[in-house]
Amino acid sequence: MRVAINGWFWDQPSIGSGQTVRHLLPALIAQDSTLAITLVVPEWVTIRHATEAMPDRVSLAPVPCRPGNLGKLWFEQRTFPHTCRQLGVDLAHIPYFASSLSPMLPTVITIHDLIPMILPEYRGGVLVRLYTSLVASAAARARLVLTDSEASRRDIVSHLKLPDSCVRVVYLAPAPHYQPVEDPDRLEAVRRKYELPEEFVLWLSGFDVRKNAQALLHAYTWVYEALGDDYPLVMAGVLPEEDTLFFPDPRRVAAELGVSHAVRFSGWVDEADKPALYSAATVFVFPSRYEGFGLPVLESMACGTPVVTSNAASLPELAGAAAFQVDPDDPRRLGAAIIALCVQEDLHAEMREKGLAQAAQFTWEKTARETLAAYHQALDGKCVP
Repeated sequence: MRVAINGWFWDQPSIGSGQTVRHLLPALIAQDSTLAITLVVPEWVTIRHATEAMPDRVSLAPVPCRPGNLGKLWFEQRTFPHTCRQLGVDLAHIPYFASSLSPMLPTVITIHDLIPMILPEYRGGVLVRLYTSLVASAAARARLVLTDSEASRRDIVSHLKLPDSCVRVVYLAPAPHYQPVEDPDRLEAVRRKYELPEEFVLWLSGFDVRKNAQALLHAYTWVYEALGDDYPLVMAGVLPEEDTLFFPDPRRVAAELGVSHAVRFSGWVDEADKPALYSAATVFVFPSRYEGFGLPVLESMACGTPVVTSNAASLPELAGAAAFQVDPDDPRRLGAAIIALCVQEDLHAEMREKGLAQAAQFTWEKTARETLAAYHQALDGKCVP
């Protein structure tokens, strides 16, 4: 089978779609010795990443492309489908929400979530809404839609009005380097680099409103009352440049709640440091209101750190019985779960083992196997309404 994959995000591994394609390609190649993949990328990608992370049996097809949003739109709607036809491949795969209105061969798309359609705060201006409408309409032209969770699948079927047979769940997985870090020198190096205390509760996320940092800071009014300075909250991630309704500044919220002394802000965390950061933490907290998948929950579990998360959207699917799930609008219960994991050693050990077992169920080998099955289904035409 010859497959062309849209590689627009190939050189952006810090973005979810970039991470997905980076991990998916080698896993696909390992699963099928007859598979040939062509990664179609804007020509500037070859300048910065000509050979970086390129698996065997994956060829690079650089194409002329303008930068910016209009260039991206032209790449998705015209350049990529025309290049696929010229390459003579059997199937095209777009690993993000950007199918063409006029696909020229059987096409699979991956829709990670429908955040711009479901959450009013994320709908953006007129141009963003027009783009969302375009790709939503184009999704019906694909042979098969893949998505990351049953929660996202329900959203897609409901909002895009696609037949059940055309939408298939393929779970993602933590990267292989997410494992418990026990080397004391490596842990100490990360503590020094990010000025971390010996024990702490970790937040590692963005600060947009759906991530729900405000609820965690509210919860910390009870956590600090119970635990004092023993378990400060470390909030890792790039802080908002401005304090807005969409990006509420956690420093302002912490000050208003009187917990600034209990919160530390560590800034951007390099990908290579994340397994040690998770491993060093006592508890990881991820109280998001909406996630198409919620990969940090599995990353933390894979590193052996117990998790407190919300019971919203896809997160219960990932967490199962291996994490505390609380209502994202109930900071008191969120705080209670954090306190319990910090002070009850038996509970902490139990949730650590459950988390490791839960995370082990999600692998890129399984993701690739199910993606290949989806490719064959799309080629067979069995999902065509």
